[in-house]
Amino acid sequence: MSEPSLAALKARDPEALAALVDDNMPRLLNGALGAGLSRADAEDAVAETFAAFFGQLERFEGRSSLRTYLFGILYHKAHHIRAKAAREQGHDDIEAVFEARFKEDGTWGRPPKGPEGEALDAEARRLIADCSEKLPEAQKSAFFLKESERLETEEVCNILGVSGTNLRVMLHRARLRLRECLERAWEAGS
Repeated sequence: MSEPSLAALKARDPEALAALVDDNMPRLLNGALGAGLSRADAEDAVAETFAAFFGQLERFEGRSSLRTYLFGILYHKAHHIRAKAAREQGHDDIEAVFEARFKEDGTWGRPPKGPEGEALDAEARRLIADCSEKLPEAQKSAFFLKESERLETEEVCNILGVSGTNLRVMLHRARLRLRECLERAWEAGS
């Protein structure tokens, strides 16, 4: 679907606003998850992104695409959420951990994994997630936007506020670090 017109958005046309949200919500949610936020934090970041966009809609000049502009807001929100979480990081509440594992009737809410294939898949996902978390924030964001979201180079540069040359360097370094980290992890497990 094509982007709603800027005039329709600024006129607060309900159909244009709904189309904007419907078209961009899944990508923004994936972007927030790719930025390392939990599902709940990702949903909050997306909601805050739309709230911020609608709050400053009159100032949006259309010099970038709506999607690029929304991703720029989202990554600022994600950064603030991660910073707040880092300040507030505490210990796991044992009651909350227990509640998350079992249903009220005492049966498993999340049963342990069984088959070997599932274990290998989970291990691979964990290794990739662990290696991704070790990337510097800028490299992780650049890699996710370019490789997972498949955004154009210009869009990624606009979102992150970097030059094309700088983006290429960031992506190269991110790929190298991911490869090296995965190789070390697999060698250690062999």
